Amino acid sequence: MNVLHDVPFDYAPGAMSRHAEDPDWWRGAVIYQIYPRSFQDSNGDGIGDLKGITQRLPYIAGLGVDAIWISPFFKSPMLDFGYDVSDYKQVDPMFGSLADFDAMITEAHRLGLKVMIDQVISHSSDRHPWFVESRESRTNPRADWYVWADPKPDGSPPNNWLSIFGGSAWQWDTGRCQYYLHNFLASQPDLNFHNPAVQDALLDTVRFWLDRGVDGFRLDTINFYFHSAGLEDNPPLGQDQRNASIAPAVNPYNYQEHLYDKNQPENLEFLKRFRTLLDEYPGTTAVGEVGDAQRGLDLVAAYTSGNDKVHMCYSFDFLSQEPLTPTRVRRVLESFEQKAPDGWSCWSFSNHDVVRHASRWADQVHDRDAFLKMTTTLILSLRGSVCLYQGEELGLTEAVLDLKDLQDPYGIQFWPTFKGRDGCRTPMVWSESQVNGGFTAGRPWLPVPPEHLHLAVSAQTGDDALLAHYRDMLAFRSRHIEFAKGDIGFRDAGDDVLMFERSMAGASVLVAINMTGRPAEVALDARGYAEMTDSSAAGRIEDGVLKLPPYASWFARRGR
Repeated sequence: MNVLHDVPFDYAPGAMSRHAEDPDWWRGAVIYQIYPRSFQDSNGDGIGDLKGITQRLPYIAGLGVDAIWISPFFKSPMLDFGYDVSDYKQVDPMFGSLADFDAMITEAHRLGLKVMIDQVISHSSDRHPWFVESRESRTNPRADWYVWADPKPDGSPPNNWLSIFGGSAWQWDTGRCQYYLHNFLASQPDLNFHNPAVQDALLDTVRFWLDRGVDGFRLDTINFYFHSAGLEDNPPLGQDQRNASIAPAVNPYNYQEHLYDKNQPENLEFLKRFRTLLDEYPGTTAVGEVGDAQRGLDLVAAYTSGNDKVHMCYSFDFLSQEPLTPTRVRRVLESFEQKAPDGWSCWSFSNHDVVRHASRWADQVHDRDAFLKMTTTLILSLRGSVCLYQGEELGLTEAVLDLKDLQDPYGIQFWPTFKGRDGCRTPMVWSESQVNGGFTAGRPWLPVPPEHLHLAVSAQTGDDALLAHYRDMLAFRSRHIEFAKGDIGFRDAGDDVLMFERSMAGASVLVAINMTGRPAEVALDARGYAEMTDSSAAGRIEDGVLKLPPYASWFARRGR
């Protein structure tokens, strides 16, 4: 047992890198998402940084994951906390330097971890030199690098498109006397992907990071790259069609069917260009974030099919308030298999944009710890890759912050009905005995919730801790290749139990998970299967009946 700053871990370099020589390491990989502002501060300014990430890499490697995904650390005015990039080839000074990045990636690779970074290319900051030049006139060399349009005769915006952050998606510019498009903040103008020069410039920034050794990219808002050149109005959605999985219910963005402001077919050809670049660097990968409430799975299917676009997509299917049930999980997985038989998905239950699932779902249950262990077992058993969000392995809940503490412009805009994204972005808690949970010696950019301290890494030392369950399940998944790359087939097992089989090369693993807080029984002919004793599963077979305690699981193997 080693100890790093009051945080225990048990790790031998390279031991967890089961995909080290596999160019398809991404298929079934478990990716740990780091929100750098909130992970580890190394210099006492209250903001996490790259040196802090490097300091904590042994902990991440000790979990048993395959890769890290780092949210944006590029130079930025930080009006949307790094998702407004002003220089795609520079590290923002608050996070460190390029030398710090190089040191981090070297250490990650030494520990057997792949490194993926967040590439935000649908839009830039309005302080990016490209936009500064573009807005100077209608005739300068980059005049059409962004989406500009004349007003209607009455001076109003070109059409009815809405911003996810509220209000019109068009901002008036007094220099050009035109509107520019922004799907997010007005300070985040959308790049014009219809211009080949823009595509070339963005791909050049991708190559810059590939040359520095990154193993892949998480592509932010991948379905927003192209708009319809015709600028047609989006049609309205009926109230019964509205879906709050992409934007909160109080946001008028949900009132439209987004046919023309995103999801355009031209995107497929650009994604092929992106993939061609990645293929020059064997073993690199990309996961695209698809945000659409009406046709998300259709887009995922289109973007991941054919082995010539992105390798996998990251969707919002399990990021909403809808309760997690066997019926829902089966519906989502079977729908994906039907729509994208040769595609690949990346599942997640939490991220930096949504209420943590330890509150979103577990607030409704009696035994939170048992429920969270069940969700861990579930997501690590499904077909697809997995993204784990920092702190979910500790059971961190959504923080309840005062308005005065909010930093997120999204939450400030829609307060108090929607409180924004700060509640899932509070600092990681490393030590229950250190100031600010060991995150920083200074004043943290967001408060460290006192209720998180007893969940700190240093406090979760017992074998029954949630953190231990994550490590055990990740190790179990790593030992059985069917979980990473096998097919999936579901079985009927009633309303409480999710049962499926993961199959590969003539062998299979049968999985049963009781997703409720009450005992469950399922009649099951398990002849030919051997119960797997290398997991912490508590289910058992008695006289042809599978008995599952509340939130318990059961695994059995056939073949191999």
